[in-house]
Amino acid sequence: QVQLVESGGGLVQAGGSLRLSCAASGRSFSVYAMGWFRQAPGKEREFVGAISWSGSSTRYADSVKGRFTISRDNAKKTVYLEMNSLTSEDTAVYYCAAGSRMVVVTNQYNYWGQGTQVTVSS
Repeated sequence: QVQLVESGGGLVQAGGSLRLSCAASGRSFSVYAMGWFRQAPGKEREFVGAISWSGSSTRYADSVKGRFTISRDNAKKTVYLEMNSLTSEDTAVYYCAAGSRMVVVTNQYNYWGQGTQVTVSS
């Protein structure tokens, strides 16, 4: 069992940066791939990026590639999402999730956090 808690969301101006954190509790954090997803009002939850259990591999949605970076610290049981050059299109609730593989589909992730709101003002 893994419990996930996101933090770091807030209001930022367009062009700005934020770093989200996802802290995990439970003994098995380091065996899970971790994903970040987001959901804007009226839209489906979408894949943002993911990182392998070791941190050696990452993948990103085309919409964030080059602007967002995922990293993890297994000793701290935390995964991060560094977001740069933010636009209003990035406004959403951001969720972290734990699963067995770095996949883009939500139903392959077993555990989810409660989400943190990111609002980008233009």
